Amino acid sequence: MRNEWAIGSGVNRGGASERMSQRVERFEDLIAWQKARVLTREVYRATRRGPFAKDFGLSGQVQRASVSIMSNIAEGFERRGRTEFHRFLFTAKSSCAELRSHLYVAYDIGYLGDSEFQELFAMAEEVGRIVGGLRVAVERQRDQQPARP
Repeated sequence: MRNEWAIGSGVNRGGASERMSQRVERFEDLIAWQKARVLTREVYRATRRGPFAKDFGLSGQVQRASVSIMSNIAEGFERRGRTEFHRFLFTAKSSCAELRSHLYVAYDIGYLGDSEFQELFAMAEEVGRIVGGLRVAVERQRDQQPARP
């Protein structure tokens, strides 16, 4: 059985907000997953340099948090229903918060400079917002589904 979701996205045209629905058949097509993938790549680049690379505990935590975001999006998408997808998106969004917290630690102890911290932090915030929006869209679809007999 293939999962297929209609994912709504706000589009602004001429000042009016218009709802579009697009069928997504693969988790790789989700903007949230694509952005989480880029974030994860950048996290791995940052954690493999300088003293950060030698701090196996923190670098591992940061890497696992970023991988968790994209993995939960993918796993939730492949589950059988919107309720489970919603739950996995909630976990992915929580992993964004965990990642941001770890980034503060890395910044505070000098593993990340100002610009690198700000860039990674902004990316994590953006992914969190996108995942949150997707979670709301899935929640609406879930709540609009007719009850099964």
